[in-house]
Amino acid sequence: MSNLRLHLAEPRFAGTSQSHQPLGQHLLHAGAIAQDDLTHALELQSHVDAPLGDILISEGLADRQDVLRALAKQHNAQLADLAKDPPDLNLAKRLPSALCLRYKVVPWLKIGDVLLVATSKPNDFASFRTCMGPDALRMLPVIADERQIQAEISRLYGPELAQRAATRVPAAESCRTWGIAPQRRLLLALFFLLGACLAMIMAPLWSLTIAMLFAFVTLLMSTALKCAALWSQVSHHIPETPASFQYQATPFRMPRVSILVPLLEEKEIAGALISRLTQLTYPKSLLNVVLVLEAGDDVTRATINRTRLPGWISVIEVPEAEGLTTKPRALNYALDFCQGSIIGVWDAEDAPEPDQIERVVTRFQSAPENVACLQGILDYYNPKANWLSRCFTIEYAAWWRIILPGIARLGLVIPLGGTTLFFRRDILEKLCGWDAHNVTEDADLGVRLARHGYVTELLPTVTYEEANCRAWPWVRQRSRWLKGFLITWCVHMRQPRQLLQNLGWVRFMGLQTVLLVGVCQFVCAPLLWSFWLILAGMPHPVALTLGVPVVWTMVGVFIIAETLNIGLAMLAVSGKEHRHLMPWCFTLPLYFVLGAFAAFKALHEMVSSPFYWDKTQHGITPDPENLPHNSAA
Repeated sequence: MSNLRLHLAEPRFAGTSQSHQPLGQHLLHAGAIAQDDLTHALELQSHVDAPLGDILISEGLADRQDVLRALAKQHNAQLADLAKDPPDLNLAKRLPSALCLRYKVVPWLKIGDVLLVATSKPNDFASFRTCMGPDALRMLPVIADERQIQAEISRLYGPELAQRAATRVPAAESCRTWGIAPQRRLLLALFFLLGACLAMIMAPLWSLTIAMLFAFVTLLMSTALKCAALWSQVSHHIPETPASFQYQATPFRMPRVSILVPLLEEKEIAGALISRLTQLTYPKSLLNVVLVLEAGDDVTRATINRTRLPGWISVIEVPEAEGLTTKPRALNYALDFCQGSIIGVWDAEDAPEPDQIERVVTRFQSAPENVACLQGILDYYNPKANWLSRCFTIEYAAWWRIILPGIARLGLVIPLGGTTLFFRRDILEKLCGWDAHNVTEDADLGVRLARHGYVTELLPTVTYEEANCRAWPWVRQRSRWLKGFLITWCVHMRQPRQLLQNLGWVRFMGLQTVLLVGVCQFVCAPLLWSFWLILAGMPHPVALTLGVPVVWTMVGVFIIAETLNIGLAMLAVSGKEHRHLMPWCFTLPLYFVLGAFAAFKALHEMVSSPFYWDKTQHGITPDPENLPHNSAA
């Protein structure tokens, strides 16, 4: 690589000389901004925790190149274009990847024994040199675009960072060891099936009775949890959604927030996603939205290339890994490139309320330090697409608006949803991020947060998504969720005594109900449906072993449970926004028939392909022009 483009007269090793003139004055003297623009940006800086240059760029007051040139002049440093002159791959060994990520630097060019290091934050270069020790005496900074630095870090250290992303969570808390002995899983599954068949042949009535009793116990546990959650909700006053506010009025400096948006084979959703994100009212100088793409995803890359991205949205490509393409791996990889002290996650089809981040930031500011995660409410913008989307919306209205808030009020472990999640970054990194092999990485992370003594709160802010409205994609999506719940249960039940010590009896039993019973209810659904035979006047096999009174007791509990499900659904959609769905609540028993198919698919994949990510396709129904953002949560 040639060094003819450099304009440094003589490399200096003692340090970089800095002009005493602030960045704003350099921009003024260069004619890049006006005095009124500088005054406005400085006023904003008193309320937001962002560099002046970022504020000027995000507010449209200065061009990015003008700011970079002013930085270079202010720090008496060379300006580098890493897109035209990328670093040599051999330079990667000169700097550790951890420091490159921490200080957002990358080795650029070696001249003799001097290493030129590209940075977009020259004020932090002294701290970086301190970390490098004696080697720093032979390093000088050059100024480069932060997005170019990010791309070069990924190019130079991508394989190393990808391996770290796949194994970030310790093996004792991860499910990745599940794939070590697939033959053993197959043999165990065959042994179980053979045993069940032999039992049915040798003692069919009692085998069926034992299975019915197991299904009935799971029904009792599920019904008890729903009743407790409902009582917790109706016995407490539910606060109204807090009003939005202007960030200038906050008594603290607003922090930088990074939002991870994983994308995979999205050919329909990217343009709409950018349009939604531009409606966010949080200061763009503090907003770091990262679109996370898989390196081999040409479909999404082509879509993004056709879309003009604002400066506060960047793209990270996750290097390919053999046999593993999962959302949590992508999140782990992108986490190292984030700039914010708060990390959020949205899905590709999400439409968050415009002031959602302000509410998150304000709650984190006032919350105790052990509140590690804030979970928003999910709703759906296409409930009228068809019957399946209506039932999907009803089901999750009951979950997000009644059951999950009730679980939170009871102090039980909250299984996180996969989106509208916000974390304190230091705690997320302390827990090593997400399990890259778990297909419900959100539920697993919720359990790990609780086990380590942290608290998850529900925040009354709504994100709108696309409800799954096609039968087979619904089954595929639900099977992934059920498989992930079962895998998460297996991981955390490796040492049940330790789990009990971490959670206590009440939360331990609550976790069993949410994870294990939640799966078993779908698996055992065909057994429970057999109670309809009694109501139809037909004999039930269990009556021959346990007696008619016992069977009628079980039938009574079954009817109560079904009535409770419909009642919860009707209560959840009784608000103005969802009231049109109330008549469809009575069709939920038919809707949940699909869950049984999903459960058996999940059991099959537990044995055959536990890490397979059955992706949900987005963009099936068109986006509505007006989302009900002002509705109460």
